[in-house]
Amino acid sequence: MEILRHIVVFVHLTGFALLFGAWAVEAFSRRFQINPVMNLGLILAAVAGLALAAPWGISYDLNYAKIGVKLVVLLVIGALMGIGAARARKSGNGAVAPAVFWAIGLLTLANAAIAVIWR
Repeated sequence: MEILRHIVVFVHLTGFALLFGAWAVEAFSRRFQINPVMNLGLILAAVAGLALAAPWGISYDLNYAKIGVKLVVLLVIGALMGIGAARARKSGNGAVAPAVFWAIGLLTLANAAIAVIWR
């Protein structure tokens, strides 16, 4: 059971890496767009994170306050990505508002910081 939990943690980290890595590529190229890799990373991180929130395969208590905060941040990231992509499609140029784009990256990084720092 512990090996399965470690695999789910790996999938969760892969989702974060896809989301943040794709965001960084867009940021460094100054395109400010939401791409399909970012969406895939968000979905992977969310599904694996929800699986990790279940108390299976561990002998310690989970920190549900931390899990709740991370879930709220993830939902805000998803909302910003959805709103930004919809507005970009509506405007026709594909670019997301810079404030929304930078908020997605900062919140993604903040979510990783919460996971590592908050014990």
